[in-house]
Amino acid sequence: MKESQLTRRIEGRVVAITGAARGIGLATAKALHRRGARVVIGDIDGEAVVRAAAGIGLDVEAVRVDITDEASFRAFLAKAEERFGALDVLINNAGIMPIGPFLEESTTLSKRVLDINVAGPMIGMRAALPGMISRGHGHIVNVSSMAGTAPIPGGLSYGASKAAVISMTETARVEFAKSGVAFTCVLPSFTNTELVAGTTGTKFVRNLEPEEVAEGIVGAIAGRKPDVYLPGILGPMARLQPVLGRKLRDFMNHALKADTTFLTVDKSARSGYDARINAAPEAPKPAPKRAARS
Repeated sequence: MKESQLTRRIEGRVVAITGAARGIGLATAKALHRRGARVVIGDIDGEAVVRAAAGIGLDVEAVRVDITDEASFRAFLAKAEERFGALDVLINNAGIMPIGPFLEESTTLSKRVLDINVAGPMIGMRAALPGMISRGHGHIVNVSSMAGTAPIPGGLSYGASKAAVISMTETARVEFAKSGVAFTCVLPSFTNTELVAGTTGTKFVRNLEPEEVAEGIVGAIAGRKPDVYLPGILGPMARLQPVLGRKLRDFMNHALKADTTFLTVDKSARSGYDARINAAPEAPKPAPKRAARS
């Protein structure tokens, strides 16, 4: 799709994005804002999300949101509509990714993965859908991962959570097919954010940059695409896996080193991220004052 077409289809849309203080969420906010969308970004890290918004523009709203808390998520969307009007697009991007041997992962952390990566998007859809359905239009974008389509040793809880996101998105697409609301599942491969710190990636498939995933999301919103595989070559591969059978699939995963990349990790390189995702959420802090809008 040409850039002019993208801009026409994005301009003026009200978009709320979770997990947008960093990484894919922040890159997506920038890409949409650049095309004229009215953007509200949310994150559990209130100070970081305010800084992120200031870096995009004074017309970007920043909200601290705990996506595992229904009242917090509803307040986030209410703030978006208070500032800009009826919500057009919700991008459920927030998520965490602990990696390493499954038996070394605590039950508490495994539950936290499911709470954030699975329950969070469900809470968001439940909060956003009634308004979208009543207006007869809207778009829900759920960011999953290629890890949800194949076994990734060392990423058991993460892969399980992302498989759930794929299922919930496709099921919602069918359940609400006549509502006017579109649903998109985004499935990126390794992306250079802090989630993959300390890993070496896979052979033959280079790591993506957050900006590349952001462009895929923008295109999906403009084209109302149900699935976005990034890079695109992984789409046919994912669809063929059930046909190929386990033996060939496992052989391919081994050739790509996908069966070891989450098990041979530089823990020191991940220490900061691991400490953050293991920490209990802090109580909200008053957001620092932002410069007056012109």
